[in-house]
Amino acid sequence: MALIKKFRIKSFKEQQTLLKLEKISMFYNKRQILNNLNLNINKQEVLGMLGPNGVGKSTIFHIITGLKDPSYGKVLIKGIDCTNIPIYERATKFKLGYVPQHGGFIQDLSLIENLKLVGEIHIKEKELRKSKIDKIISQFEFDPLLTIKAKHLSGGQKKKLVISMALINDPSILLLDEPFAALDILTIKMLQEIIVNLQSIEKITVVVCDHQARDLLSCVDRAIVLSNGKIIASGSPNEIIKDSSARSAYFGDEFKIN
Repeated sequence: MALIKKFRIKSFKEQQTLLKLEKISMFYNKRQILNNLNLNINKQEVLGMLGPNGVGKSTIFHIITGLKDPSYGKVLIKGIDCTNIPIYERATKFKLGYVPQHGGFIQDLSLIENLKLVGEIHIKEKELRKSKIDKIISQFEFDPLLTIKAKHLSGGQKKKLVISMALINDPSILLLDEPFAALDILTIKMLQEIIVNLQSIEKITVVVCDHQARDLLSCVDRAIVLSNGKIIASGSPNEIIKDSSARSAYFGDEFKIN
C-alpha cells in the first residue's frame, strides 16, 4: 500500500492564500450540489479533495476554471474576484492549468504535435516556445514517444502528456481531476512523484481530486472531505483519516493508509 510521502510540507512558514472560494452554492435543476462552501488554498500547497460520487468535486474545478458559473458566491485568485472573468482570460492572466479526467489532447496528433499546438496558443515568441517544449520533453522523458499518435499512447503516457500540456502556460495553480483513475501501481507512483516535483521544484500549487484515497493521501499536504455540498473535514492526511465526520461520511471505520 502507498505510504504518506515523508517529504510533504508539514507546515507553511507563511500561509498565503492563493485561491479562495467564498460562499459558493451551485444548483443543477433545483438540486443543490454545493452549499455555501468556503475554501482557502495556499500558495505552493498540494491539496486533495475526497468525497463520494456526485458530491461536487469536479463541479468545484469547473467553477474555478470558469467552465461553470456558481449560482451564488465568489472565486478569488490572488485576492481578485474572478467570478465573471471568462475561461481564457482566467487561464492566461491568473495562470490556471486544468487536467481533465478524460481527454485533453487531440487523438490523431502525435505527442510532439500536441505540445506544439498548445505552445503556439500560449507562447508567441518562437525561441521561447521551443525552449519550453524542449524542457518539458526532457522533464517527462518524452524523447522515445514524440512521433507516436496520442491515441496509441498508454494510459499513463496520455496522463503525462495532458499534464505536460497544462504546464506549457507556466501555471501558478494546476487542477488534476482523477489523475490516478484506471492506472497501474507503478504508473500511479510515477504520477505521485510528478505531483510532488511540481510543488517542490516548479513551485506550483496543485489541487487533486480522486477516488483512490490512499494514492491521493500519499502525495498531498492537506486534504478535504466533501459531503452534502459542504466541507466536513480538513487537515493533514493523518488528521483527516482520524476525523470522525470523514470516517462516517467517506472512509469507513476500517480505512488505513498503510
